Amino acid sequence: MRDIIERPPEPGDALPPLWSRVAWFAGLSIVGALSCAAIAYAMKMLLR
Repeated sequence: MRDIIERPPEPGDALPPLWSRVAWFAGLSIVGALSCAAIAYAMKMLLR
C-alpha cells in the first residue's frame, strides 16, 4: 500500500525539476492571496 504522506528525500536524492518547484510556489502563493482576499471580503460584508 502506498504511503499517504511522503517521506523526506534522502540526502543524496535528486531534487525535483526547477519548473515543478516554481509552479508549486506560484500556485500556493496565488491560492493563499485569493483565500485571504475572499475572507477579507466576507468579513467586510458582515460588518456592513
